[in-house]
Amino acid sequence: MERKQTTNIEVKKKNRNRIFRYICKHGTVSNPEISYDMKMSLPTVTQITKELIEKGLIEETGELQSTGGRRAKALSVAVNVKQAVGVDITKNHIGFVLTNLTGEILKHMRIFLPYAHEETYYRRVNDELEAFLEESKIDRKRILGIGISFPGIVDLDRQLITYSHILGVKMISFGSISSFFAYPCCFLNDANAGAYAEGICSDERKRFFYLSLSNTVGGAIFDRNGLVQGEHFRCGEVGHMTVIPDGKICYCGKKGCLDAYCSAAILSGAAEGKLGKFFELLEKKDQGAAEIWDVYTGYLAVALNNIHMLLDCDIILGGYVGSYVEPYLLDIWNKVSERNTFTEDRQFVNSCRYQVGAAALGAALEVIENFIKQI
Repeated sequence: MERKQTTNIEVKKKNRNRIFRYICKHGTVSNPEISYDMKMSLPTVTQITKELIEKGLIEETGELQSTGGRRAKALSVAVNVKQAVGVDITKNHIGFVLTNLTGEILKHMRIFLPYAHEETYYRRVNDELEAFLEESKIDRKRILGIGISFPGIVDLDRQLITYSHILGVKMISFGSISSFFAYPCCFLNDANAGAYAEGICSDERKRFFYLSLSNTVGGAIFDRNGLVQGEHFRCGEVGHMTVIPDGKICYCGKKGCLDAYCSAAILSGAAEGKLGKFFELLEKKDQGAAEIWDVYTGYLAVALNNIHMLLDCDIILGGYVGSYVEPYLLDIWNKVSERNTFTEDRQFVNSCRYQVGAAALGAALEVIENFIKQI
């Protein structure tokens, strides 16, 4: 009897979760629509939406147009009843994102703040965060928590940032960072966070590889409903994949890593430290910029072909460079195709959907997702 009761509770929770996700995805819907699309009985759907209304998570927003008979009540998510913050920590900057239950970016800010694993640094981050929230004019009681994107190996089992080459730190406990903030915190690797933003908000939810081309190069695999982490939480770390044996020295100390050939710094370094300016020069067909881009995309094509050969899935170009590559995808694709052994029926390299604050957004969405799972 007890087992049956537990099972019924679990089934009801699962159905409530599914219905809430459906409403999040479709915007304004009715009970009959939910019942038909999700193949659930109308009384079951009606009871669950009633519970969600009582919890304040969805609300009646009028009536839908009649197709004959009584008009159905229009239901929508109370999108701002709960919110989450994403914080993206990099070597020289901090990014903040505020999002709601549907993943909409309500506010984004990025400031210059060089990293230091010191109390003064984290207190400054918290001060900037509080100022960011004050400017947003939101009810702090609605904040579910903070998702923190970190450029290093994030071990979720041991609750540790085990290593970050770029920041020069290792074995940092989550608690030693979260203690500086007034809200619950969760942690994600920066590339994983970018991939999570792309994947969790996609209608297709298919498997893909996310290649983060920022001032460091990273990667992540998203497989339908979540991230593939790997045994030691290092899955997708292609920035330290060797592309040229005994080639350029990488910041990690090894030679020939992809990072040494495809970091965003290579491009920005040729344009007074400004990536946007580099792409302005490229758009104006500046010869110097064109030559650098040709070399850059040549190495990038090697990596993209290798990744696709290994994983046989689409690849999304993200990070700082990924925000600019849309006009140049065909050029990149042609270089990849030249190296590809197989005939592809479609282009498998695409640009990212989120061009601003992707890692911070992904970290915030992890907070939202953990909340939705408990509905």
